[in-house]
Amino acid sequence: MTFGRVNPQFRLEDQGITGLGDVYYNLIEPALIESAVKNGEGTLGRGGSFLVTTGKFTGRSPKDKHVVKTDSVVDTIWWDNNAEMSPEGFDALYDDMIAHMQGGKYYVQDLVGGADPAHSINVRMVTELAWHGLFIRHLLRRPEREALDGFTADFTVINCPSFQADPAKHGCRSETVIALNFDRKIILIGGTEYAGENKKSVFTLLNYLLPEKGIMPMHCSANHADGNPVDTAVFFGLSGTGKTTLSADPARTLIGDDEHGWSDRGTFNFEGGCYAKTINLNPEAEPEIYATTTKFGTVIENMVFDEETLELDFDDDTLTANMRCAYPLEYISNASETALGGHPKNVIMLTCDAFGVLPPIARLTPAQAMYHFLSGFTSKVAGTERGVTEPEPTFSTCFGAPFMPRRPEAYGNLLRDKIAKHGATCWLVNTGWTGGAYGTGSRMPIKATRALLTAALDGSLNEVEFRKDPNFGFDVPVEAPGVAEVLLDPRRTWDDPEAYDAQAEKLVKMFADNFAQYVPYIDDDVKAAALG
Repeated sequence: MTFGRVNPQFRLEDQGITGLGDVYYNLIEPALIESAVKNGEGTLGRGGSFLVTTGKFTGRSPKDKHVVKTDSVVDTIWWDNNAEMSPEGFDALYDDMIAHMQGGKYYVQDLVGGADPAHSINVRMVTELAWHGLFIRHLLRRPEREALDGFTADFTVINCPSFQADPAKHGCRSETVIALNFDRKIILIGGTEYAGENKKSVFTLLNYLLPEKGIMPMHCSANHADGNPVDTAVFFGLSGTGKTTLSADPARTLIGDDEHGWSDRGTFNFEGGCYAKTINLNPEAEPEIYATTTKFGTVIENMVFDEETLELDFDDDTLTANMRCAYPLEYISNASETALGGHPKNVIMLTCDAFGVLPPIARLTPAQAMYHFLSGFTSKVAGTERGVTEPEPTFSTCFGAPFMPRRPEAYGNLLRDKIAKHGATCWLVNTGWTGGAYGTGSRMPIKATRALLTAALDGSLNEVEFRKDPNFGFDVPVEAPGVAEVLLDPRRTWDDPEAYDAQAEKLVKMFADNFAQYVPYIDDDVKAAALG
């Protein structure tokens, strides 16, 4: 039986998906929450939030992500980074998943990826869980109700957590699977309840499609000066480096917190909401994000709460350190109504340095920016991926390797060309450790990071004296408003300067060893930047 609003010419049956039980199309938030409660999928929380746990999967499973190796993509996919699946394996996976879904209850959301209509795609999300429908309704962009009558999906995502893949039959790694078929325009997700797989599958899709149009897809947050979209800033970074926190600046307008495109017209958000980490979330430091946790429809994922009072425990990471909340962008008071900005005036690359070597901020040349973009140095933060229990130094090219279907140089060249064309200033910002490595040092003070970013964005930081870093060759401010001078020189923050030198030498070698893979594909100026 069909429920809800749907284009009568585009039901699942018209896509060849038959035999399902009740199918609910485009339910709005109250109806989705009502269904999720009736299904026993979670608990109604304070303010009408919805509290869920996701079982053994509390983070993404990047090793279980596959791209179907067809003739149309065989020469353009970065196969060293993307596990392949045969067309025959995918066909068997699809048939078995649809057979598993027979007679079941499913929820369909017809949504849009991309705020710029010239470059957006229509995505049909089919979910086994009602709360997954609520989640993706927040995270993608919602068409006007009347637009649903003529909606036609460019791609369909089917997410069935109760289905388990067969590696021998389907050509995948485990019983958990995320499989992208660009020819059939279908993405299949099975064996995991972690909601982040829904949005990241669409991000991966856009990361493949948009470069063909000369658009740079970016794993970044973005904001612009109030009333002045021309003054746009983007913040690259992996989960846990501060993309959401630092872009949610009350003095600036938020474009989005995670995924954007940079076209010839400017910056545009891919999403319609935010997916913020909530561990140690502080109502004083991050009042707007904190407030969303008790707003109607916000999805609270993997947080411990009091069963009687429903009060959330922001410090208890028993379930995972990757606890999160998902909410629509309009829950942030200074969010952009259009989710559009100008060409970035400032490009910030966020890193979480567990070695305690990098300064809190450094100014990069365009060549250095491409070097650090391709390097993507950071530390995986506990909980974001399965098996990560404490920060681990890692290199994730383009600050998002798991979501990059093309070779890194395709994105690096696009970024370099756009920086050169539009004259953006580039900064490397370390939100990791100072005064020592992880375990002995301390986390970079967020007040100092905010002060440095404010000075960078308003232009005042360009007016101070800079020194050249002896390890990486970039420019580091000697002083900055509201920041202790000693913090700007990481060597001075260590009790043992010689220990710092040894740690810095180790990190420089790690950079060099990692970057060797890109040397055959890059220009001489970037090679020179790699040598400091």
